Amino acid sequence: MYTLFLKELKSYLSSILGYIFIGVFLIIAALFLWVFPNINNVLYSGYADLQGLFNISKFLFLFLVPAITMRSFAEERRSGTIELLLTKPLSDTQIILAKFFASVVLLIIALLPTLIYIITVYNLGSPPGNIDMGSTWGSYLGLVLLGSTFISIGIFASALTTNQIIAFIVAAPLCFIFYFGFEFIYSFEALGSVGYLIKTIGIDHHYASISKGVIDSRDLLYFFSMIFLFLIATRIVLISRKW
Repeated sequence: MYTLFLKELKSYLSSILGYIFIGVFLIIAALFLWVFPNINNVLYSGYADLQGLFNISKFLFLFLVPAITMRSFAEERRSGTIELLLTKPLSDTQIILAKFFASVVLLIIALLPTLIYIITVYNLGSPPGNIDMGSTWGSYLGLVLLGSTFISIGIFASALTTNQIIAFIVAAPLCFIFYFGFEFIYSFEALGSVGYLIKTIGIDHHYASISKGVIDSRDLLYFFSMIFLFLIATRIVLISRKW
């Protein structure tokens, strides 16, 4: 499994896809955080925090994560290498986890350069150092969990088809629905208390909490459950090839 994990990670870092993901994420996040006048711009908001980064990143991940996961299984199936991979002494679960963790590491690599923003905001504070570090680190954890959830959805979509474009077209709307869909249903006041229960199914409800640095065990359980659910669904798709 470790060998396959390294192979998948190297495939990202040796191809233009991985660098496009990292570059697009960093450039767009930097523009909205420091250049374009908007509510997420640190200089315009007047607050020494990185909440804007976490607000921007969720929208970027909605499109960028499906773009990097679309090839996970779709390309393997299109080229026929999936059969060779499945004959190796690895279980379906190990193959799925290797691809999942390789994508998660790529996501973390993309986030690492943003750590310099912490130093910048730290020094911009009045007085310098007026930044809630606990909340900031908690928000980064939330961002990794959000990205990991989208990765599990993307891998599931990739396992459904042999076409990378179709995998992207399936994954991006799925990520959007699970993030905003339940929040939209909650907006209908006629649902009453049932509406709130529906809202808690959506990713937005839990990410909004953890992105403020509030690490609640219920939010952690939710993200881990979502990841587990879609990875299990991916395994079922792979097993179905034997039916």
